[in-house]
Amino acid sequence: GDIRHVAVGKTEGAGIIVLYLHGQGGSRKQGVDDFTFGGNFNRLKNLMAGNGGLYLSPDFTDFGDKGAAQVAALIGHYADRSPGAKIFVACGSMGGALCWKLAARKDMGGRINGLLLLGSLWDESFFTSPAFKRRVPVFFGQGSHDVVFPVANQEAFFRSILAKSKTYPTRFVRFETGTHGTPIRMTDWRGTLNWMLSKAP
Repeated sequence: GDIRHVAVGKTEGAGIIVLYLHGQGGSRKQGVDDFTFGGNFNRLKNLMAGNGGLYLSPDFTDFGDKGAAQVAALIGHYADRSPGAKIFVACGSMGGALCWKLAARKDMGGRINGLLLLGSLWDESFFTSPAFKRRVPVFFGQGSHDVVFPVANQEAFFRSILAKSKTYPTRFVRFETGTHGTPIRMTDWRGTLNWMLSKAP
């Protein structure tokens, strides 16, 4: 079926593909709004458009298996048109449920090159996923005052990744006094994606 989404940049022959998966109450429009979150989505759009990349902000039915299947189909569609692209999935808040589901899927866990969890949640299933086995880089951005997903839980999960593999490519950025939406507003896309590109399988 059709998956409604917004695409910015090269829809074929892109060198890098970045998706943003919104949280509860969001839509495909959230990830392309130039003015909310301090204009940080505008920065990401320009970064992709100016560097031979593609940025995708989709709608999906839910944060479960159906939503994950829709996002996987969308990634597959564009990945086939840009076979050389590294693929990074950024997930805001509840969207993180889809990040972990994609990591666990054989088709996507074997294909994506990085995950960005922004004010989001944790999932122990990651340790048995194809993405973990491939050492796909994981970035966590979390506000210290996040009341939706407490920072202590996300930090503990981050540490558990390193406990399983000391050299695993993962980073945790804690935004002091930051709230639930702060990581979406404050994340340095260029710095984070460059780090991921240097570590991507």
